[in-house]
Amino acid sequence: MTSSVWGKNEARGGARRVPFLPVVGLGSALLLASGASLGDEQAARRTSADDTADDTRLSTVVVQADKATPAQQARTRLQEVAGGTSVVDSEELARGRNTTLGDVLAYQPGVFVQSVGGNDSVKISIRGSGIVNSPGYFREGIKFLYDGIALTGTGGTTYELLNASGVDYTEILRGGNAFDYGALALGGAVNFVTHTGHTAPGHRLRYETGSWGLQKALFSTGGAEGDFDYYVNVDNYRSDGYRRDYSLSKSYGTVVNLGYRFSPQLESRLLLRYRDEFHQDPGALTLPELEHDSSQASPTSLASRSSGRRKGTIWLGSKTNYTFDDGSGFEFGLAYHEYPHANNKDNTVGNPGFWDWHDLNASLRYARTDFWGGHESRTSLSFTSTEHLIGQVTTLKGNDRSQVVNKKFFKGSMDRTFTVGNDLELVDGLWLTSGVSAVYVRRNIDIAYSNQTTTPGETDYDNWSLVPRIGLRYELTPELQVFGNFTRSIDPPLDWRYANSRDQITPLVEQKANTLEVGIKGRAGIFDGSLAIYRSWIRDELLTVVDEEETARQGNIVTATFNSSTPTLHQGVELGLDGRLWESPGGEQIVLRQVYTYNDFRYRDDPRLGDNRLPGIPEHIYQAKLEYLHPSGFYGGVNVQAASRTAVDYTNTLYAPSYTIWGATAGYEAPSKDWKVYLDLKNLTDEDYVTTVTAAFDTRGNENSRNFFPGDGFGAFAGVELRF
Repeated sequence: MTSSVWGKNEARGGARRVPFLPVVGLGSALLLASGASLGDEQAARRTSADDTADDTRLSTVVVQADKATPAQQARTRLQEVAGGTSVVDSEELARGRNTTLGDVLAYQPGVFVQSVGGNDSVKISIRGSGIVNSPGYFREGIKFLYDGIALTGTGGTTYELLNASGVDYTEILRGGNAFDYGALALGGAVNFVTHTGHTAPGHRLRYETGSWGLQKALFSTGGAEGDFDYYVNVDNYRSDGYRRDYSLSKSYGTVVNLGYRFSPQLESRLLLRYRDEFHQDPGALTLPELEHDSSQASPTSLASRSSGRRKGTIWLGSKTNYTFDDGSGFEFGLAYHEYPHANNKDNTVGNPGFWDWHDLNASLRYARTDFWGGHESRTSLSFTSTEHLIGQVTTLKGNDRSQVVNKKFFKGSMDRTFTVGNDLELVDGLWLTSGVSAVYVRRNIDIAYSNQTTTPGETDYDNWSLVPRIGLRYELTPELQVFGNFTRSIDPPLDWRYANSRDQITPLVEQKANTLEVGIKGRAGIFDGSLAIYRSWIRDELLTVVDEEETARQGNIVTATFNSSTPTLHQGVELGLDGRLWESPGGEQIVLRQVYTYNDFRYRDDPRLGDNRLPGIPEHIYQAKLEYLHPSGFYGGVNVQAASRTAVDYTNTLYAPSYTIWGATAGYEAPSKDWKVYLDLKNLTDEDYVTTVTAAFDTRGNENSRNFFPGDGFGAFAGVELRF
């Protein structure tokens, strides 16, 4: 296995230490650089006042700046959030391989995302949300949206639409900073914003190819005719995958965005996403298997023919905006989401499941700006809802499809949120953020039939919760601010989690957390970055563990969910720092981008486990890339990703080793923007490493437990894009 930048001694444990030096380093860099900026700004104000007093008549000079892109506008808007946020511009992603959610959300502080098997089945966590989930399950603990309308339902988030196809930019709002989206989960929200005919006019053709048979072809077209605009994107993807025996993945999809402006005040959009996907699941390995040959598939996955089939997922949405004469605005969003899928449809060892989901998601939002005593006040009222119109699964016996193992129904499960929020400027540059949400949760589960028990369970659980938020932010300069907030979060259990593998009801309640966050973000001198430090006190944390008996019986990983009876703690540091290290008179640049995330997720005085770490996510994660940019359009650079060891079980007797992997990129983009090419090299030293794990309760330190998902070996990828 590869060594880590933290070294072997650190990887084996020791006392808890918050990484003080990196925190001070970033904060000092921003604050020192801001000192000159702040001084210059104050001097400029004094000069301006003196000039006014002198009654000097000066000629007017008009300077016209380039219009900000939608991604830049989003960054400016999210700067007004008193907490950790970031924006990913899809134009930047196009300079390298862009095939999975792991590519989209790389280099984002606080975000842990790892792709396994080369398909859309990723593990993603923000601030420890869904920390012990296995890859391939519906995502939980994060609300995903498209254009501000929910993709996530009461059963979580299916992953086939998380490849960000046709997306202009992506917003990441960590933790309680997603409050305005009605996203009250511990991890916050990820909002994908689709291209329109205005942001992507003309035709675009892109083709990517590379190791393990990867091929991805994309064509899009967009434009505007008067008040009507359109954008259409189609793509086709196939990869045999790094796990050579059993990791085929293939999918195709369509994205449509149609808009019409009825008047300067009224605009409406119709949004469509469709995807069809099939992938083989190569499964987890033992540590000796992974170290011997990380490209092999799990013997149990091969024997059971474990796979995922998403046959025709549809997300159809509509969004209407109306601006009143006083400048206030109203937004209405509605989406229908249909996502049937089959798990392990060819499994003859275990029991394949055939699921059918139909969700209705809605959002209403009213926002206005007022002035009280000369100070700006921004108020918003919102309502969000998601509900299962249909939710059901039929499980069949693997070796006799005429026999039904169980039937489960989830229809009527819903989440509804009523939110009021306000941003008030107390004095120049000092803003108070306040808000409260009322959350209604209903989980309706009926195990209508089971051949495993004569008393299958059912439950109809509902509950109301209040979720307050308060925060402050102070603008040191127009581009640099400090912030702090205190927010409560509510994570309802996914409805299908109530029905355990033995067809009984697991009594689950909402996970509740109180989170304190402080930090600094913005731009100063050659630096652009953010630093957030947070601590979440959690009760009833929703955790999962591998059901060893059912996993052995069915041949694929089966997990069980429970509420922790002991309080848990999530705390960490999220740093992101971009620096322009050098710039020549001719416009050449060398830039360094760094992201460091410190994760400390653990029990608090558990009677059996003490202060043990929660398994599933490394304590330290570091990503960086050093890049040379030439004004002619050429670019090239190197990158690194490193992670410390990861606990595999709750007893902390087994860890996945730490790792460091290197990569390199090079490419060229024509100054006219009409074409570009790239070469992207991954894992240059072909290291065998563990990208993520599936959690067990107690492995007793046994490295032969099958809990380790290998990362990809060395891979070379190339792409070309034409615009006309």
